[in-house]
Amino acid sequence: LLGATILLSLVDVVQAFAIEKKGDVFKKTACPAFLIFESVAYLADMTFELPCKCKPEEASSVVWYFQKNLHSHETTVLTDFNGTVIVDSSHIRTGSDLLKRFSIRMFSLIVFRAQVRDSGHYLCGTKEGLFFYGYDVDVQPTRQITVAFLDNDQHVQEDYTGEEFTLFTTFWDWTSCDRCGVRGEQRRIGLCYVQSAQLSPRYRTALPNVSSCGSSAVPAHFRHLIRLRSPEVAIRSCLAPCPEKEVPKEGVQSIFNIIYKLGKKPELPRVPIQYHSQPPKTDLVITCPGAWPEHAVAWDKDSVRLYRSHYLVGVRKHMRLFIDHGNHLHLQRVRKGDKATYFCWREGELVAGFQLSVTYQPRRQRSPTDPESIFVMRAVGISFAIIICIFFLIHVSHCSSQVFR
Repeated sequence: LLGATILLSLVDVVQAFAIEKKGDVFKKTACPAFLIFESVAYLADMTFELPCKCKPEEASSVVWYFQKNLHSHETTVLTDFNGTVIVDSSHIRTGSDLLKRFSIRMFSLIVFRAQVRDSGHYLCGTKEGLFFYGYDVDVQPTRQITVAFLDNDQHVQEDYTGEEFTLFTTFWDWTSCDRCGVRGEQRRIGLCYVQSAQLSPRYRTALPNVSSCGSSAVPAHFRHLIRLRSPEVAIRSCLAPCPEKEVPKEGVQSIFNIIYKLGKKPELPRVPIQYHSQPPKTDLVITCPGAWPEHAVAWDKDSVRLYRSHYLVGVRKHMRLFIDHGNHLHLQRVRKGDKATYFCWREGELVAGFQLSVTYQPRRQRSPTDPESIFVMRAVGISFAIIICIFFLIHVSHCSSQVFR
C-alpha cells in the first residue's frame, strides 16, 4: 500500500511537471509589441494546425479570428465566447464551410481539409479583441498542379528569375512507400515560393525575403506574374518489405490445415470490408479510413494496382476512374464493370476494403389505379376534350359564315 501511494504521488508530480512545463511555453515566449504574422503554406485538402504561440499568463482561454484581408472590416469569429466548438474530423467534408471544418485544442486552431478560400489571416486573442499572435495562411490550389513522374524522365520546374523576384519550389520530404511487398510509389509535394527584397516586413518567414507565392507579404503588382507558377508533385517508384507478422502457434496452424485439407484455402479478407451498393450513372468518391492528403495512400481494384502514373487526375483526358491529390478514389458515371472490391493502402499497410456492387432498379409494370396512370389518363382526356371543343367551334364558325353570305 505504501508503495502504491508513493507511485501515485510520483505520477501526480510528473503530471504537475508536464502541466507546468506546458505553461512555461507561454512564459518564455513573449508576445510581440507590434503584431506580426507568421507566413505558412499548405496544399488544398490538407489539414493544418496553428498554435497560439504566446499569450498573457492571466488569459485562461483564447478566441481565434479570421480575416480574408488584413484591413478588412469583415472578421469571422471561429469560436463562441463560452468555450470552443468541437468538430469530429471523421465527419468533415471538403465542401463544408470554414465554421464547420475547425477545432480548437489546447489553444491551437486545427482546420480540416483546407480550401483555397481559407487563405487569409488567422489571429488568436481575447473576446475583447486583443490579439496575441497571427498567421498568414496560403492554401495553394491543386487544379493547376504540375506533376512530374521521375520514372519517365520527367523533371520538376526550373526556377524563374525576374528583375525584382525569383520563383522557385520548396519540396517536402518524400513520403514512405505506399505499398509493401510489391512495387509502390512515393510522392513529394512542392509549394510555390518567391524571393524578393520587396516583401512586406510585417510577415515573418523561415528565411529572410522569402515567402509563399500566395502570401499577403507579396506586393500586389507581383501577383499576376506569380500566378504563372503552380505547386507541383514528384512521383517515383519504390519497393519496401512488409513488416513481419505474428505467426500462429503450431497447434492452431495444424488445425487450420486439417479443416481445409480437402480443398484450397479460401482467400479470407485480411482487412475490414465495407459493402456498398451504388446506382448506375452516378458518381462515387471513396475515402481511405484514417488517411489525410499528406499520407502515403494507394488503391487497388481487386488484384489490379491503380498506380498514379496511370490513374492520377489529369494524367489523361476524360478519366472515369482516378485518384485526386487528396488521396480520394473517384468513380464517375458508375457502370456494371465497376463492380469490384477496392482496397486501400495507408503508409505501406493494407488497411481497408470497399466492396462495390452496382444495383439496377427493377422495372415495375404500372396498373390503371396508380396515381401516375390516373394523372396521364386525366391529362389525355382533358387534352382530347379541348381539341374536340376547338374543332366544334371552328366548324360552327365556318357554317355560320356560309349562312350569312
